[in-house]
Amino acid sequence: MRLTHFGHSCILVEHLGKKILFDPGNFSHGFEGITGLDAILITHQHPDHADPARLPALLDANPGAALYSDPQSANLLEGDWSPVRPGDRFAVGDLTIRGSGGRHAVIHPDLPVIDNTVFIVGDAENPARLMHPGDSLYIPNEKVDVLALPAAAPWLKIWEAVDYLRAVNPRLAVPIHQGIITDQANGIFYGRYSDMAPEGTEFRVLEHESDVEV
Repeated sequence: MRLTHFGHSCILVEHLGKKILFDPGNFSHGFEGITGLDAILITHQHPDHADPARLPALLDANPGAALYSDPQSANLLEGDWSPVRPGDRFAVGDLTIRGSGGRHAVIHPDLPVIDNTVFIVGDAENPARLMHPGDSLYIPNEKVDVLALPAAAPWLKIWEAVDYLRAVNPRLAVPIHQGIITDQANGIFYGRYSDMAPEGTEFRVLEHESDVEV
């Protein structure tokens, strides 16, 4: 499996001949010229995960891509989006993708909690080859191979992310959702996650726009 991080929560997964793009939002850059996508997946409606200004051009450049999102985004976004709820599953080639979770993390009790679909990508060897939790700390209670780990967010404390990383206990964790902090501050967060990851978990920062085999 190959991963490319386009900043914040946008990652491209290439596996078993299929190309799947997650969360092309307005804090992410470099995904604009991608073609040949088999699927585009949106975890939730916030613009840092689904950029309404650039999504139409991305869809036009990838007319064969299947479109999947949380139920609320399916009603809000332009295009023929299929809503994915917890318990739903669908195939992209030889990959099986499941929806789980369902709710965005609480930002503040006074704010409404929106839909957030966690996507779990699996193959014949591992039903949880990769998990993208969107804006949530969803624990799947199964062995996740690669976790896209939210690194910094208005709804997140470092200790919560560390405990989440330990609870999921993946083989590999790659940080996402770091677009709200400056590059100079990344080390504060990344150093904690690297030092406090559970034994056997590799914490690896993906270089922007460089595809990496994982």
